Amino acid sequence: MSRKRKKSKAVPVVIILTILVAALCAGCFLVKPLVIDPKRAAVAEANQKAAAEVEERNRKIMAEYQATLAELENQQAVQVNTAWPDHKNEGWDILDLTNFPLENPTAETRSRTDIMNNGMLLINEWHSRPDDFSEEGLVSINKYFDRKVQASDSNVSMFSIAADALKEALDAAAAENLSHYMVDEAYRSWDTQNNLFQNKLTKLSGKYTGDALIAAAKKEVNYPGTSEYNSGLSFRLRLYDRNDPEVANPKYSTTEQGKWMNTNCWKYGIVFRFPQADWPLEGTMDKSFKTGVSLKMNLYRYVGKGNAAVMHYLDMCLEEYIEYLQEHPHIALFEDGTLKYEIYRQYVGDSASFDVQLTRNARSHLSSLDNMGGIITVFEY
Repeated sequence: MSRKRKKSKAVPVVIILTILVAALCAGCFLVKPLVIDPKRAAVAEANQKAAAEVEERNRKIMAEYQATLAELENQQAVQVNTAWPDHKNEGWDILDLTNFPLENPTAETRSRTDIMNNGMLLINEWHSRPDDFSEEGLVSINKYFDRKVQASDSNVSMFSIAADALKEALDAAAAENLSHYMVDEAYRSWDTQNNLFQNKLTKLSGKYTGDALIAAAKKEVNYPGTSEYNSGLSFRLRLYDRNDPEVANPKYSTTEQGKWMNTNCWKYGIVFRFPQADWPLEGTMDKSFKTGVSLKMNLYRYVGKGNAAVMHYLDMCLEEYIEYLQEHPHIALFEDGTLKYEIYRQYVGDSASFDVQLTRNARSHLSSLDNMGGIITVFEY
């Protein structure tokens, strides 16, 4: 009985000792992280110092960036020369600055090849494509946009600068729920155009001969090198949906898609190339006497946003616009009192390279040969 009592008294003691040992072990685990290893402390301190230095450098870089950005914004807030003629504060307004030089001038040396295909190359019955024209830079519409823009086949191509403008216009149309546009035709090589012309001569040879035959053929097919299709900057549109043939039935110019494009394409640097009386839109002025083309084609041409805006505002075709710049080689375009574009034409003749006259005031610029011996530079603000 005595041993049993002693044993029963020992049990609580064992339990208490077990609990104390467990608590001590747990305390060791809990306290261990609090015991700071001098080496670890040194590493942690170094890391903290390095992080602080990185943060300070980032802060300085951000401050410098903000200062540079503010300086650029101040530079872009162009103060219009008070000597310029007054401009309207509402709507579009064009100032003739022919007697005013470019402000804050500079220049850059460029070659004909550099700027030939930037948008303003005039090609028509009276102005053939230059002999030094290069096809370098042409892109297949299907490949360039990974088939996100419809084209009649993989051979339909144009220069990328025109393709990008078309894509911007199509995206804007899509935002208005207008789709099904297809690029039906675009660039034609000299050989392709020549084959078309020769075929037309053969077809008409039973009715005409000599100069009369050539004149008759030219009414329907341009002579090689004088077709707008030879520019690489033009394209023809129609509507198409492989799952719905009815989409292609209405006349393109009467559809909502056609009306929208013909009304808004200038905003994206594109113009309707051959306007005629009340076509493609009601009230359109006939320009066939200038373009030399009386066929009704849904043909568009890239000229750049600044040029397209002036052409739209003045209701000019490409031929009229270049003639206008010959007479007024320096103009500025304002929208609601804000300077949007400054356009400057300089004569360089047939020089292989030249110094393009520029102004440092503009945000960006784009120069292009006009095939009339001039360079047309558009400055964007």
